[in-house]
Amino acid sequence: MSNKVLFCATVDFHFQAFHLPYMKWFKEQGWEVHVAASGNMELPYVDQKYNISIQRSPFHRGNMKAYRELKTVIDENKYNIIHCHTPMGGVLARLAARKARKQGTKVIYTAHGFHFCKGAPPVNWLLYYPIEKTLAHYTDCLITINQEDYQLATQHFKAKRIEHVHGVGINTENFKPANEKEKIQLKKSFGYHPDDFLLFYAAEFNKNKNQQLLLQSLALIKDEIPHAKLLLAGKGPLLENCRELAANLGIFHMVEFLGYRNDLQKIVPMCDVAVASSLREGLPVNIMEAMACGLPIVACSNRGHIELVQESLNGYIVPANEYQTFSLRILEIYRSKKLYRKMSMESKRIIRNFSLNQVTKELSNVYLTYMAEDIDESKGKYNRTYI
Repeated sequence: MSNKVLFCATVDFHFQAFHLPYMKWFKEQGWEVHVAASGNMELPYVDQKYNISIQRSPFHRGNMKAYRELKTVIDENKYNIIHCHTPMGGVLARLAARKARKQGTKVIYTAHGFHFCKGAPPVNWLLYYPIEKTLAHYTDCLITINQEDYQLATQHFKAKRIEHVHGVGINTENFKPANEKEKIQLKKSFGYHPDDFLLFYAAEFNKNKNQQLLLQSLALIKDEIPHAKLLLAGKGPLLENCRELAANLGIFHMVEFLGYRNDLQKIVPMCDVAVASSLREGLPVNIMEAMACGLPIVACSNRGHIELVQESLNGYIVPANEYQTFSLRILEIYRSKKLYRKMSMESKRIIRNFSLNQVTKELSNVYLTYMAEDIDESKGKYNRTYI
């Protein structure tokens, strides 16, 4: 009987975006890979895919049906390992796997940033903290991706094992620095002047991502850096609000609303500084991509940004909503080529710990702990062998 692993998340796009290298890794070990998530996306390295009607909201009645569907899949397939992701994917998978755990299945959950954290609304602590604390009892390995979550988990949760892994891994072959000549060519190819000072942020337009701060900051330095341009990639409910704010601030001509893009590996290297205004982050991929391209970072203070940006080394951390300070930090980087070069080098150095190769090593070490444990059907129990 072949060894099987189940990856579970709320939607299948999550795996397309972040976890294909680890599914490939399991296939290379000779394992059968299954996926359970909402959606009909075809995924490589997957032997069996289940479209489970998981809903994002914990209050959605459809999650009762999703729980039953998922439990049937888990009970029938007798997985060796289940690795679940996303809040609702993690909740339903751990509940549905309780019987399977008694029979030897190991359940791993990656918290991509707890909803309860410093600065989070009280309702998040009231709702999500008790859920995660309870479900930790049904978790063999809880993986966190930033130090704040790791400290909270080790102090308050009773999972059998708690690990810190450096995010989902950044492919430094896809995101890499452009030299001066390449940067000029890229800028020209997108219709920008070689001297344009490009600020970049990729995120959904919503309250948490807080793009308004970036617009207000740009308005304060529009005279000092008249050739600055703020490139905002993404869509979302507050997009039109930000368009109106840019017009009211007199900077609409300096802001590019790029919409959804699938060519960020070309856009990011041509930019000069990555900016990040979000109020809460787990470990933001957009900042890691920018660092891999050698960009200095100016970001609002939160647990995810603090994990990546070392103050005055590869960028600056600014208290939330202090757009005057934010604008001054951008000016400092713009005015000093020496500072820019230092921060660029530091971004490239720091990001090595978050590379795809490094994270694959960290995750494979977690997996290998459980991979040697398989079912001896003739004896009706699990035997542990050590690789």
